[in-house]
Amino acid sequence: MKKITLLTSALTFALASVGASAKISSQEATKLTGELTPMGAVRAANADGSIPAWNGGITTPPAGYKEGMHHPDPFSADKVLYTVTNANKAQYKDLLTPGVSKMLATYPDTYKLDVYQSRRTASYPKYVYDATVANATKTELVQNGNGIKNAAIGVPFPVPANGLEVIWNHILRFRGASAIRHGGQAVPTADGDYTYIGFDESIAIDYSKKDATAAALEESNILFRFKQKITEPARLAGTALLVHETMDQVKQPRQAWTYNSGQRRVRRAPNVAYDAPGSAADGLRTTDDFDMYNGAPDRYTWTLKGKKEVLIPYNSYKLHSNSLQYDDIIKPGHIATDVVRWEKHRVWVVEANLKDGISHVYKKRVFYIDEDSWQVSIADMYDNRDELYRVAVAYGINYYEVPTHWSTLEVYYDLDSRRYIAIGLDNQEDMYDFKTEQTDRMYTPAALRREGR
Repeated sequence: MKKITLLTSALTFALASVGASAKISSQEATKLTGELTPMGAVRAANADGSIPAWNGGITTPPAGYKEGMHHPDPFSADKVLYTVTNANKAQYKDLLTPGVSKMLATYPDTYKLDVYQSRRTASYPKYVYDATVANATKTELVQNGNGIKNAAIGVPFPVPANGLEVIWNHILRFRGASAIRHGGQAVPTADGDYTYIGFDESIAIDYSKKDATAAALEESNILFRFKQKITEPARLAGTALLVHETMDQVKQPRQAWTYNSGQRRVRRAPNVAYDAPGSAADGLRTTDDFDMYNGAPDRYTWTLKGKKEVLIPYNSYKLHSNSLQYDDIIKPGHIATDVVRWEKHRVWVVEANLKDGISHVYKKRVFYIDEDSWQVSIADMYDNRDELYRVAVAYGINYYEVPTHWSTLEVYYDLDSRRYIAIGLDNQEDMYDFKTEQTDRMYTPAALRREGR
């Protein structure tokens, strides 16, 4: 596609104010069982068939898969269709985001995109589809878009009317009701040297529980609880973070606490938000970069630009494989490109511009959000000079046991320093546990202190 085009079959771009009702009619909602998927994506293939029709995504794991395994690649026999390099990128310019194009120019000898057959593998449980369809006719933005009401379990706005609704879909996309994960991050120097920083993380997502109701969520005002503890290296081990994310962030802003292993004290951490530096990130990402975007959207004006066909990482099973060591992935300047699969997909394009008089290191951000999963796949961040500053890339797979589409690795590239941070390295760790029962008592400041010790 040569221009960003509005897919009128999926949109009604009245661009009313975000404070207005965002509900759609029952008649409009019937699209979610017809021309649209239950998650709001266009069900049909694109014009030339290079993006196939959605047929339900992956509903059966590959033969031999058992829970607890790293997820085997169901498409290991696929061959590269073509490779995009800096030398030939003009031929594919309409499929490249500005950030990816800049990465090709910055690393012309080593950065490339190996492009494979497009496969729309995102899938979710039936109750998530049912909840999404129900949300479509009820959910509304509140507090000028800083919160939502009348939604639970599924994405709140499967037929979005503005950029705020799309970013809320990303924030509330289904990733299971809970997860325990072990992994880590690397912050290599420009030469590729790094120290692996290990994390134990857990998340309990009240919004996504199978028995969640809009009324209960409104009463508690809690979307999810997140806990992170550094396990290595020794100098950082025991440092921990606890976050309670709220549904209406004007009624009650995010609550956060940190545990410092040296002081052995839990402290409130009101600055764990917006552009505060990320944990052990060497200044290469902001707090609201995590998960490609998180937190209150109140510092930006959000504009929905429509949909576009672009190349994004997808079905990143090769990158996810436990046959890889971290040295196989972490390279100077960027991660290894021969273990990354790129595909053509339709994405929502949302532009966030910093409000007048508001402070943030990013003056503008542009998000490219997969239509099938509402996962931000690529984000371009601009500084106060209107120059591309950072590029974030999420490498997604289908987690068969849930099922859900979620990133296996997220990488944040800093173009000025020519460094990056890779978050979610888990090739040599135990795989995510989506089944362990979690209680609210696990997510208290007292629990944070116990785990830190």
